Order: sequence, then structure tokens, then C-alpha cells
Amino acid sequence: MDTQSHQHLHNDDASNHRDTEQKHDVSREQVVQILQVIASTGRFWHHWDKLKSMLSFQLKQVLSEYPEAKMTSEQQYALLGESFTEVVNKLDEALTCFIEGPPFTLQRLCEILLDAKNIYPSLSKLALALEKNLLVTSTLTICTDPYPQATTEEPDDQEKASEQQKQQSNSDQNGIEPPVADKDEVMTEADVGDDMTIDTETLDDVKSSETNSEPNANNA
Repeated sequence: MDTQSHQHLHNDDASNHRDTEQKHDVSREQVVQILQVIASTGRFWHHWDKLKSMLSFQLKQVLSEYPEAKMTSEQQYALLGESFTEVVNKLDEALTCFIEGPPFTLQRLCEILLDAKNIYPSLSKLALALEKNLLVTSTLTICTDPYPQATTEEPDDQEKASEQQKQQSNSDQNGIEPPVADKDEVMTEADVGDDMTIDTETLDDVKSSETNSEPNANNA
């Protein structure tokens, strides 16, 4: 029995070790890249358990970069009303409570975790924002479309195109002209540049016709 139980414990240790390795088999750069795709598309392609571990990793990393993380427990309680460890555990538990899939606020969560310090100057405001986005019940389903390429330009372009179509349909209904897109502005500038020679030629023709018509007018 002792041998079997010892072997069982050994297997548990090995499985735990494998789980730990799986959680850290993606570098921080890869995690950031994956979160950037989600932030720009609002969709996800990875298995939720794997994505959850990435979000948990990024969450703890971002929180630890705030100065409150290095304060004494007395200072933390004065600023946060709880210790830094309690803040981290509370948010991480709220994240891990999602079993079936990520919260429907996943896109906003990724946006916050990618640019937290520029959005929220204090840890208390960041923690409150994260908590709000984790206190939801609706979840998202995994995307079955092909995963975007290394550059996120393609999904961005698709989103812009769909947004332009929505704006077009909305403006048609409301009788309002749709806003001019950046691409259209660029094309307009290019067209003007190409037509400059035609414009100058036209102007020359007008000038020549004016000079020719002047003596006729005097004769008349």
C-alpha cells in the first residue's frame, strides 16, 4: 500500500509539474500578441483553459508593476482597503470562475491588461475596472474562423469595412451622408494629384479662348 500511495503521490506531483509547464509554455511576448489580437477583433481562437492561464499571468504581471505592490501592508490597507495579495487573489478568482468560456467583456479586459498604466494611474482604479468587467455572467464562444496572420492589419481592415457598411446603411436610412473614410481621403488626394496636369491644361485653354475673344469683343 505504501508503495502504491507513494507512486500515486509521485504521479500527482508529475501531473502538477506538467500543468505548471503548460501554463508557462508561452512567453510573455506571445501572450501580449495573443491579447492584442483579441483586443482588436473581439474574438478568441485558443482553448479557454489555455487563454485563461494567459490572462491570469498577464493580470498578475500588470498588478505587480504598480507601486502599491511594493508598499507595506499598512500602506496597502490605507490605500486599497485590503492587502495587495487579497486584491490579486480576488481578481484572479473572479477570472477563474468562468468555466464554459471567457466573459463577454473579454475584449475590454485585454485592452485594459495591455495598457493598464496609461488608462488607470492607480491600482485601486484598475482593480475596480477589472472587477466590473469580471462581474458578468454572459460568456463568449470560441471563434471558428481562421486565426489572423502575425500582423493584425487584416482583421482591422475587415472591421473597418464592416463599420463603413454599417455607417452607409445607417446614413441611407437617416438621409445623412456617410462620413468620408481615411482611404477615400487618400484616394481623393491622389486623384487631385493626377488631375493637376489636366487642370492646368484646361486653364490654359480658357486663357487662350479669353484672349481670342477679347479682340472680337472690341471689333463688335
